[in-house]
Amino acid sequence: MTQERERQVRGVPMDEGRREEPGRPRLGSWKSLIPLTVAATAALFVAGGVDVVHRHQRAAKEEHAAEPAAKAEQTDPRFAVGITGAGTALIVRDVHTGADVGLPVAPPQDRRFHRVAAAKDGSYIVASYGDGEVAFQRLHLGDDGRPQDLKDIPKATVAGVSTSWSDIAVTGDRLAYVTYKGKRGRVDVLTLSSGAHKTWTTKAQGRVGSLSWAGDTLSFVWTPAGSAKHQLRTIDTSAAAGDLKLSKAVMTLPEGGTSAVLTRDGEQAVVGTVAGSELTVQTFSLTGKPGKVLWHQKVTGPLTDLDAAHGSGAVLATAGDLYANGLPTVPGKDLADATW
Repeated sequence: MTQERERQVRGVPMDEGRREEPGRPRLGSWKSLIPLTVAATAALFVAGGVDVVHRHQRAAKEEHAAEPAAKAEQTDPRFAVGITGAGTALIVRDVHTGADVGLPVAPPQDRRFHRVAAAKDGSYIVASYGDGEVAFQRLHLGDDGRPQDLKDIPKATVAGVSTSWSDIAVTGDRLAYVTYKGKRGRVDVLTLSSGAHKTWTTKAQGRVGSLSWAGDTLSFVWTPAGSAKHQLRTIDTSAAAGDLKLSKAVMTLPEGGTSAVLTRDGEQAVVGTVAGSELTVQTFSLTGKPGKVLWHQKVTGPLTDLDAAHGSGAVLATAGDLYANGLPTVPGKDLADATW
């Protein structure tokens, strides 16, 4: 690969952004032995055959019983949870009808909701901000989608300023959150059960967004301040924390691309691009080679977020309203953030 091609795929390193941003007696004669032997053989054959049939029947039943469970795991979410523009409420919407479900949920006193992410257990982790600190709550929905409770997550806090550029991603017992000091981003990876965290910082000015997880790998899209270039990068969160410029460059997003998330296996990236008013959601290899186009969609605004569902991996796109492949448009212009 020429140096110029490598530069096009990998993009500009983060530090350059500063320049612009698992023994019975024998029974009779031998003649009488033949029919007994034949009978015994036949009996063994029949018994064996019956056992084989039973085993096949059991296997078929087990496979049949497993199918619904497997399908259930792959079912797309029924509801989207969003935060109103002013951060004063959580809203649940049915992704098949676009209708609100249940009553809005208010934030804790003296706080505003900023970001929300879906957890694998079906709950939602919500970031609320106030007085220079980000705290996290867990929202549970009933089977009908109505909000059941919103509870604080003890020990889960991040000191720093949460802004409209902040972002969140959740995997298992860990979450990642982005805060800012001016235009310089900081990524905190927090263990919810213990409160332990690691922090990555940068001196370069720019946006750290579109967070996603694939195992211990956290991906983000880096956009230098004042630049229209967007680059997908990754952090190995099992390693020592440090400077974000030491993160790994994966690919520069194609023209019109602003958001990208890793697939759950970490083998591909899903990238959203907008040209005119048409959104294209497409897979790419981690070397930047275009893959399968998942869908095209007319949208009402710029692409601001992609969220991959736990289980199915189906993607929800926020571009003015909320969009998912094969589903009707869900109103979203009144939401500052949304997920499913």
